[in-house]
Amino acid sequence: MQQRVFTIAENAPVARGTYRLRLAGDTAAITAPGQFLELQLPGFFLRRPLSVCDWDDAGVTILYKVVGKGTDWLAQCRPGQTLEALTGLGNGFDVAACGETTLLIGGGIGVPPMYGLARRLLAAGKTPIAILGFNTAQERFYEEEFLALGVRTVVTTADGSYGVRGFVTDALPEVYDTFCACGPLPMLRALCDAVQQDGQLSFEERMGCGFGACMGCSCKTKYGNKRICKEGPVLTKGEIIW
Repeated sequence: MQQRVFTIAENAPVARGTYRLRLAGDTAAITAPGQFLELQLPGFFLRRPLSVCDWDDAGVTILYKVVGKGTDWLAQCRPGQTLEALTGLGNGFDVAACGETTLLIGGGIGVPPMYGLARRLLAAGKTPIAILGFNTAQERFYEEEFLALGVRTVVTTADGSYGVRGFVTDALPEVYDTFCACGPLPMLRALCDAVQQDGQLSFEERMGCGFGACMGCSCKTKYGNKRICKEGPVLTKGEIIW
């Protein structure tokens, strides 16, 4: 974990209510896809936990949805502004534990970390397949970015306005070795009920400190209590108690 100051390089909408934030700065603490950072917003007491979409030596890309006063404030920020953040938080996805063909499933704002994971899987010589789930076509984002990587990509919408009508479980392929997923809890539970393969799941949870001190995001697992911000947000399918 490191505290760093970042400069906003981009902050623009990519879909209805969803923005892409590019922060220029030191990303040395980010070591695995699926990690997150805690962004300090001036005038707000608690930092905002935001999943890392992608990163390189020059900066980090975040995608966020406007859901409250904090993210609404963030959406008004402009390039050139600086923000403080704690980076390198959480455990992220284990690329080495992924099979040769790994299914990547993102629901809504759970899509962004799947993109960074897809890039690292490709770099490791593995074959990702992506399923991106949204409520409507207007909320869809990053399909083109996955396709640009050469990743086989399927989009589902709950109302049938784009792609496959239904949920991500309605578009599961017949053949794959393992899966990785990020999204709302009902989606993650439905996936675990629907698939036999091993998998890694990234959980969304309200957090206080973001680095394991306050214990506010603890959950029970088969191996004892774990903190989503510290031992998570990625847990294995086999340890989850529903």
